[in-house]
Amino acid sequence: MTLEIPHLDLSADEVLTSTRSVRKRLDLERPVPIEVITDALEVALQAPSGSNAQGWHWIVVTDPELRKTIADYYRRSYYAYAEAGAAARAANPPKDAETAAKVASSATYLADVMDQVPALVIGAIHVAGGELPPGNQAGVWGSLLPAAWSLALALRERGLGSAWTTLHLQYEQEVAAALGLPPNIRQGVLLPVAYTKGTDFKPAKRAPLESVLHVNGW
Repeated sequence: MTLEIPHLDLSADEVLTSTRSVRKRLDLERPVPIEVITDALEVALQAPSGSNAQGWHWIVVTDPELRKTIADYYRRSYYAYAEAGAAARAANPPKDAETAAKVASSATYLADVMDQVPALVIGAIHVAGGELPPGNQAGVWGSLLPAAWSLALALRERGLGSAWTTLHLQYEQEVAAALGLPPNIRQGVLLPVAYTKGTDFKPAKRAPLESVLHVNGW
């Protein structure tokens, strides 16, 4: 029997402007069928990749012990990062302290419950020899990260949320060993995936376009 996967029927612009980093509104109690993630991945695989090589790989982790292993490494990295960030904010207070505090609280929550998120999806890419090239690596990550973001968008359309995270990469080799990844598979992003508590996500506050737009030069 084929699993029927509901959709929110959002327009393309609605999906693009309402896909948020979801942390506190992840539903940790509702199971996520693997079929829903693979259905979203079928969409994500339409993303571009250099020379159409499609060297990406997707590791979907639902096993509780493996999730705990990854979450422990993530949490260790997060708290070191958070401590450094707190010191930096104390030395140079942000202009919008309220928003900064809100983001920090949300990020800390995610770190503390990462092992409880129903599915962790790691986007990775084949790198010949396993060694990343020196200098600009846009060609490597440009062949993975668009697909990872397409996955986040496709999950949103199916009523699920995720948060773009990379802090586990401080322990990339340890996570690779836990998952049995070969040396030539390099990780680029970790998406904790769950159904969301409500689907009423709105566009986020952003700096005005004119502050970052340059036409025909700087």
